[in-house]
Amino acid sequence: MSVGTALAIVAHPDDIEFTVAGTLLLLKDLGWNIHFWNLANGCYGSMAYDKAEITHIRAIEAEEAAAQAGATYHPAIVEDLSILYRPELIAKITGVVRLVKPQIIITHSLTDYMEDHQNAARLAVTGAFIRAAPNFVSDPPQPAWAGPTIVYHAMPHGLHGPMREKVQPELYVDVSSVLARKSALLACHRSQQAWLEATQAMGSIVEEAEANALAIGKMSGRFTHAEGYRRHLHLGLASALADPLGDVLADRAWRDPAHLR
Repeated sequence: MSVGTALAIVAHPDDIEFTVAGTLLLLKDLGWNIHFWNLANGCYGSMAYDKAEITHIRAIEAEEAAAQAGATYHPAIVEDLSILYRPELIAKITGVVRLVKPQIIITHSLTDYMEDHQNAARLAVTGAFIRAAPNFVSDPPQPAWAGPTIVYHAMPHGLHGPMREKVQPELYVDVSSVLARKSALLACHRSQQAWLEATQAMGSIVEEAEANALAIGKMSGRFTHAEGYRRHLHLGLASALADPLGDVLADRAWRDPAHLR
C-alpha cells in the first residue's frame, strides 16, 4: 500500500500514548501522516489542580506529545464525561474524518472500562460510516468523502471488557523497536502520575503501559511487546478484505488465524 493517513480518535489526553502510540510511530516511520485527537480535555484528571488549570496543562501535554511524534494535533471538543453519543458530536467527528481522509482510524474498544472510551469508539465508527453521505452536514461543513477507511479498535484498558471478560486481539503489532519512543510520548503527560496513583492504584504510568504491551506481546506468542487490535466490520467502510494496518505493517504484525479475515 502507498503512503496514507492514520487518524487516532480517543477519549482523553494520554489514551493514545498509553494504548496505540507504538503503532502510529511505526506508520510515521514509513512515511504515513498521523493525527492525534483526544475528544475530551481531561478537565477532571487531577487531585492537585482546579478545572481550568488542569485543562490548560493537559492541552499543553497533549500538544507536546503529538509534536514529538510528528503528528497533527486536533484539540479537544468536550469536557470529560461529556463524550456522549449525540448528533452534534457525530457532526464534528465526521467533519474531521472528511477533512483528514484517513485510510486507517484507530479508536477505543467498543467495550471498555468507562463510558468515555466506549462513546468515543461509537462516535468514531459513526463518523467513518456517514462520511460518504452527501446529505449529512458535518461541523464544519466538509464535502462527503467516499474513500475506503477501516476502523481498528484497540485493546480495552486492563485487556478485559467491563464485565471482566477477556478480550483477544485479531491483529498484533510488534512495538518492541519503538517502545522507548512510545514511553517518551507518554512521559509528556506529567500531570497524570499523581491522579492515576490516587484513583486507579497505578504506579508509574510509563511502567504500566510497558507492562500492558508486554502482556499483549505474551498473548501473541510471537512478540515481546505488542499492541493489539480488532477490526470493525467493513460494511459501509471499505471492501470485505480490507486490512490496511495489517498490510502496511506486514513485517511487524501477525494476524491471529482464529479470527475471520
